[in-house]
Amino acid sequence: MFLAYWIHNLSPFVVQFTDTIGIRYYGLAYLLGFVGGGLMLHAYARAGRSRLPSALVPDFIIALVIGVMVGGRLGSFILYEGWRALGTDPLALFKIWQGGMASHGGFIGVAVAIAWFAHRQRIRFFYLADLIASVTGLGLLLGRIANFINGELWGKTTDVPWAVIFPDSDTSGLPLALIPPRHPSQLYEAALEGALLLALMQWRFWRTDVATRHPGRMAGEFLVVYAGVRMIGEMFREPDAGISPILGLSRGSFYSIFLIGSGVLMIWLSMRKPAAAAPSA
Repeated sequence: MFLAYWIHNLSPFVVQFTDTIGIRYYGLAYLLGFVGGGLMLHAYARAGRSRLPSALVPDFIIALVIGVMVGGRLGSFILYEGWRALGTDPLALFKIWQGGMASHGGFIGVAVAIAWFAHRQRIRFFYLADLIASVTGLGLLLGRIANFINGELWGKTTDVPWAVIFPDSDTSGLPLALIPPRHPSQLYEAALEGALLLALMQWRFWRTDVATRHPGRMAGEFLVVYAGVRMIGEMFREPDAGISPILGLSRGSFYSIFLIGSGVLMIWLSMRKPAAAAPSA
């Protein structure tokens, strides 16, 4: 009765070598996100709008890659109870090719990476945080699209015309014709967390002097807006199976409350600091 809707049948592989080995869209999304972010940071330096020299961009990106991968993976295991799998698969933590990354954990990993790099290169933490806030939307956009291609993190059941039937969403053995369609919430999140935030932060960076006059404010704005649109996306997203809510909120919404608090604190601190001089070209 639901076959009028599009049935998700996309392969998670760009190129597949065996049943489990190949080049996956999920991994490609991470690669393109970091490469694209690095190119934007180079563009900032060439335009004379960044205190981060082009020569340091590769080292900064490497630090961020480590922060995202370690933070995102640990976040998935700690914040979303992925540790339960360790009892049956002690190496599950290291199987990053199977997915299982938490954006909130990734944010923590990125903050640690920025703090380390800021200390090492003697560049203000808040300033580097603003630079990262201006490019992060690209990685979020590509990551959510990869989630859709993988057919994971699907939305709640619905009858909207653009709903999608995700065959893997049924675990009871229903015939395909009886599997209910769902919101393609991954694409909603790609538009809100990715495209919208990327456009907003790029506008703030290029069209205003907020990054140089009030370091930290743009990163704070990013955290507040991200948390808000993440909560909107969670309204359409099916709760993760076996993951209990906290205070009636999904894990994504609950953890986003802390992002709002962190963002507001960063904005407040940035406004208390004296205006910084503009970078030299």
